[in-house]
Amino acid sequence: MQRPDLTRRAVAEALGTALLLATVVGSGIMAEGLAGGNVAVALLANAIATGAALVALILTLGPISGAHFNPVVTVADASQGGLPWRDVPPYVLAQVAGAFAGVAAAHAMFNLPVFFVSAHVRTGLSQWFSEFVATFGLLAVIWGCSRQRSEAAPFAVGAYITAAYWFTASTSFANPAVTVARAATDTFAGIRPIDTLGFVVAQIAGAAAATGFFRWLVPSLPQRASDVVVPREEARTA
Repeated sequence: MQRPDLTRRAVAEALGTALLLATVVGSGIMAEGLAGGNVAVALLANAIATGAALVALILTLGPISGAHFNPVVTVADASQGGLPWRDVPPYVLAQVAGAFAGVAAAHAMFNLPVFFVSAHVRTGLSQWFSEFVATFGLLAVIWGCSRQRSEAAPFAVGAYITAAYWFTASTSFANPAVTVARAATDTFAGIRPIDTLGFVVAQIAGAAAATGFFRWLVPSLPQRASDVVVPREEARTA
């Protein structure tokens, strides 16, 4: 099957990231409204919705773009030869634009302003270390699963993110595009703009550490890295 052109792949990345953010923010708004002040119930609903959406979106859009929806995943893919470096800027721009579009869509569905700055404080060493761990774990799942059992990768990624909502103090953003877009929503899922830099730095460090570690753990990985999350169509038919 012919490889989708860059425009289609970038649009798939934008669409997937938009729907992911619409899920994260929208389910957070819904959960907070229905949980009656019980933060644990709201977080549980938010986590389940996000994990389920990830599985569905990766299965749907993975054959087109690889279903990264995350700049650090895109850079990791390129670093292992799965994506040309020239394709990284369009992917990342599409992901960031899609993330903000998803926040706007969630707000529109709940009759809120298109964007409004978050006042949710998320800072400090424990939060930053949580983001390092969350992102390291996400890339570990991706590298370890997609190359050896690629058919299971969508479910593994969705399951990991659902779990990471609960075992990390930061509730596992693990994604720079998600992080900056969530600064534009003063809802359950928000983060203060001033706190985003620490999260993004920790996410980049976690992704780099996991990629380097798995190059050692699975030495054949770079030669088999046709894509990160799920194989694109051209990789399947190569």
